[in-house]
Amino acid sequence: MAGGSGERFWPMSRQRLPKHLLRLLSETTLLEATLERLSGLIPPERTFVLTNTQQLAATRAVLPHLPPENIVVEPAKRDTGPACALATALAMADDPEAICLVLPADAMIHDVERFRAQLGDAITRAGAGNSLITLGIPPTFAATGFGYLETSDSLAVAPQGSKVKKLMRFVEKPSAERAAEFLTSERFYWNSGIFVWRASTFLAEAERQQPLLAGFIESLATSSNRLAFIEEHFGDLPKISVDYAIMENAKSLETIITDFDWDDVGSWTALPSHMQSDLDGNCFRGSILQHDASGNVAISNGRTIALCGVRDLVVVETEDAILVCHKDAVQKVKHLQEQMPEALK
Repeated sequence: MAGGSGERFWPMSRQRLPKHLLRLLSETTLLEATLERLSGLIPPERTFVLTNTQQLAATRAVLPHLPPENIVVEPAKRDTGPACALATALAMADDPEAICLVLPADAMIHDVERFRAQLGDAITRAGAGNSLITLGIPPTFAATGFGYLETSDSLAVAPQGSKVKKLMRFVEKPSAERAAEFLTSERFYWNSGIFVWRASTFLAEAERQQPLLAGFIESLATSSNRLAFIEEHFGDLPKISVDYAIMENAKSLETIITDFDWDDVGSWTALPSHMQSDLDGNCFRGSILQHDASGNVAISNGRTIALCGVRDLVVVETEDAILVCHKDAVQKVKHLQEQMPEALK
């Protein structure tokens, strides 16, 4: 799933070039890194990227090895429920019993070997039964910006060592107090947004809970012109997340407890975890000068940024805009969109 609005990493990210299409942390975009992690597990001809019209050209540019027809445009913004239905339908068109792996395009994972092994365990569980599989991330701090998964007792240990738990419920982004409670519990995990299911299992749940999604899946899977069908009918689907549409009331849910590293790189303040900082805690990229400055994140894309006597700022320079904000305010950057001319969005 490679859409996104390009708000959180403004001014580098824009509607046409959101986070997963930026070279934030290396010379590789997050989208490219996501597909590279699937190498040897999912062949390119069975890999689909779901994007939108604005981002189509940039997506094709960074994925020249992927068959062009496998980069699929969602003609309307309809959240993750319809996106998952579309992905499932594309898989079913080739194989009614296909195992579907659905991933967001913008996570950072360094331990690729363990990631593949645990995906293998999830695929095995999905193929062996009728459960929808989620991947749960053990929380490392009391995050209020993530959804959580509440699990019960362990069900099994999968062939490659993954602990499997029964998933009881999805929990919305919590208050700070509840997040602190979740951190000390052994039942709550961050929702990674990574799902695995047999296509027929997802279709059966859609038939039971979301007939419009089920009808779309069945019709698209047998359509002689997939692109025309998507263009005509995708916009008629309800705007709803897959959590609400399918997962929360599914008959059987399981969670693979991950033990690889994971970061959704949710804001500018995530960069120091993946980039080198100086002795004063500054994380810089590009042409930066500093005197008596500490704890800052500064990104130059051309012009020199000079920091003097400042603490805990985020400063990002692009050709047409400059962002200056306190680290504590990075989650509020999206609110600037209301004041921007279209050329800056």
